[in-house]
Amino acid sequence: MNTNDLNESEKRYSNLLNLMKILLVSVGLFALLSGCTQAPKNVQPVQNFELERYLGTWHEIARLDHSFERGLENVTAVYSMREDGGVRVMNSGINTETKEPKQAEGKAYFLGSEDVASLKVSFFGPFYGGYHVAKLDSDYQMALVIGPNTDYAWILARSKQPGLAECEAYYQEAERLGIKRSDWIVGYSCN
Repeated sequence: MNTNDLNESEKRYSNLLNLMKILLVSVGLFALLSGCTQAPKNVQPVQNFELERYLGTWHEIARLDHSFERGLENVTAVYSMREDGGVRVMNSGINTETKEPKQAEGKAYFLGSEDVASLKVSFFGPFYGGYHVAKLDSDYQMALVIGPNTDYAWILARSKQPGLAECEAYYQEAERLGIKRSDWIVGYSCN
């Protein structure tokens, strides 16, 4: 075997290794991305969901801490229809230090049947996270939303100050799902 044959063999081996790395990364990325949209095992998304009734403005009563909303107050989410049949998501809040408004626009699509409140939402290109309505009152006035796991959760309401009894029911459902009461960051007070 001469040097040229050895170099050619090394090149083929190196190319094969690179191809295997790309394949493994692709499979891992696919698994990661698809795993980030499904409802957590203990969360049952609301059935008989009516998107038209859910659209509009929601006020953030409470949330769990996460980097993309850290330092914001007076947070709202506005949902409207997109031309492609998806949902336009416009989140906004006020930075507590600078008092400047901050907005983020995203898009959401149902993961399956449109009467099950289980969607995937994206604010960053092709990357989606889960958005699962775990509790919703019959008048569509309050909602408990869980992300891809119970580290991401929000209590939303149409009113900035829903009743204490209504809020308590949502905090209790969150506790049943494993979210401690002490972990919530309160946005608007219940009265």
